[in-house]
Amino acid sequence: MRATILRGPRDVAVEEVPDPVLPGPAGIIVTVERTAICGSDLHLYHDAPTGIGIHLGHEAIGTVAEAGSEVHSVKVGDRVLVSGVIGCGTCGPCLAGQPNVCLQGKSAAFGTIPDLPGGQAEAMAVPFADTFALPIPEGVADEEAVLLTDILPTGYVGAVRADIKPGATVVVVGLGPVGFMALQCAALFGPSRIFAIDMVPERLARAAAFGAEPIDARDAPGSAQVLEKTKGRGAESVIEAVGADATVLDAISCAATGGTVSVVGVNLAMALPFPMALVFLKSLTLRAVFAPVPGTWSALVPLVQAGRFSLAETFTHRMGLGDAAEAYELFDSRRDGVLKVLLDPKG
Repeated sequence: MRATILRGPRDVAVEEVPDPVLPGPAGIIVTVERTAICGSDLHLYHDAPTGIGIHLGHEAIGTVAEAGSEVHSVKVGDRVLVSGVIGCGTCGPCLAGQPNVCLQGKSAAFGTIPDLPGGQAEAMAVPFADTFALPIPEGVADEEAVLLTDILPTGYVGAVRADIKPGATVVVVGLGPVGFMALQCAALFGPSRIFAIDMVPERLARAAAFGAEPIDARDAPGSAQVLEKTKGRGAESVIEAVGADATVLDAISCAATGGTVSVVGVNLAMALPFPMALVFLKSLTLRAVFAPVPGTWSALVPLVQAGRFSLAETFTHRMGLGDAAEAYELFDSRRDGVLKVLLDPKG
């Protein structure tokens, strides 16, 4: 079969690889029908920190081609969406939909480590399918199902952990795909104002169309503009959806005294210059999380079915799997108004 392989910094290719094998009696093989490139994939794309040869991708839906004898929730022929984040599949947190805090230390995302091949491929192996795969619910379109594998849950968790109160002021830092989801999820909690910070005009315009107040960080630091627009107070709730050192620090600077900063952008820096004095003196709550994807489905699926989100515009570009190298380069460049790229394994 074909799969998207990380060959080095800014170097991916679609190559022939062995077909996946059933990952034990609790696992399934999924024939992938749609898959996507995530902003966190770009961390690997930029510097390949975890090794060459990784099979990329953690956002995928498809049809069950083979199922182990201990799988009960799905069967061969069912169409499923796969959680981008998995764990051991047997501990209490995993069974509760919280693989991000797996007690066996096996929390991971597909397509980020060598022994967990990802979904930017024609097929993928999914262990512990009863926990980490979900039959695509009635009333959920395929592209919506792809978003439920990672970025919509991540945006939702970012909003939940920002502790947004009705009437509060919210800031979303970064308007990529996760930020776009966080913006919509933040609105569920009834804030009076949502500021949206980015440097890409198309993304700022998209945020404005959803009722946010856009802040162009090319003009001045986003935090400085937020403080100016709030008469020096800042925002009670801040969601950071980029993961860069600079944006994490800007998010902290945006927060009002006693506020909460929720970080869902991926930042694995061990030497982040942390403004402890600012956090201490402003009595801030800082939260960061590796999204517990399955644990969000019970809340998000009904909201998607009810049309509470505008998800149709999320995928701005659709390409074949064979064009993965071009798709990564496009997504990384942010040109042509790209927000998110959907890949078709048949292409």
